[in-house]
Amino acid sequence: MQLLIVHSDADLGKQLLQVVKDYTAHECDLVSSGDEAITWAGQKQQCEFLLTQLDAERIDGFSLGGSFSEVFPKLQTAFFPNYSAAEERLDVNETKVFPEPIDGERMLKAIARAEKAATEGRDLFHAVDLLQMCCLSRKSGAIQMVCAQKIGVVYLRGGAILQAETDDAEAKDALSEIAGWSSVEFAFDSSVTIPIRSITRTWHEVLIEAVLRSKQRKVTPRN
Repeated sequence: MQLLIVHSDADLGKQLLQVVKDYTAHECDLVSSGDEAITWAGQKQQCEFLLTQLDAERIDGFSLGGSFSEVFPKLQTAFFPNYSAAEERLDVNETKVFPEPIDGERMLKAIARAEKAATEGRDLFHAVDLLQMCCLSRKSGAIQMVCAQKIGVVYLRGGAILQAETDDAEAKDALSEIAGWSSVEFAFDSSVTIPIRSITRTWHEVLIEAVLRSKQRKVTPRN
């Protein structure tokens, strides 16, 4: 399996690269910017796993993941966000989000899962994993998630959850439905017009409540 790590911190990037080389038999390269990643992609026949910073100088992880998925149809992605792991309020099994300090063991498990998932050609996340990352990264825009035949959209401004919609529900009811989706494909659009705010509580309050209401057993609040 061919992997690419995109990280602007040369020292940390080299450490991550070494972990992959020491504990797996996969091919793995390291670049330090989105432009370098695009150039790398143009020289490769395949890439099964992209591990990239979410937001950094010359790196837009969402945009890069979208560009790579157009070139490599079996691509899996994972993100290194720029907040501390201590800020996370929810623990997600089989996460694909690795804040610092990066948990090398969990990253290696994600790589192992990616190897199995690559044959399916679907890059799947837990909805809560995506939402928590977007909130803690203070994203503004809309994240659309698709789970089987269901579609959900969550609108954010500066990391606050303003509104949620599914085919059957809105606001907190929609968020509760989305929180139970453990296998979603997603797209993020930062240019959408934000609707009137209907969710006013803090993101972690409404998201934890949504998780509990969805009775999703695989996601539990941190102590």
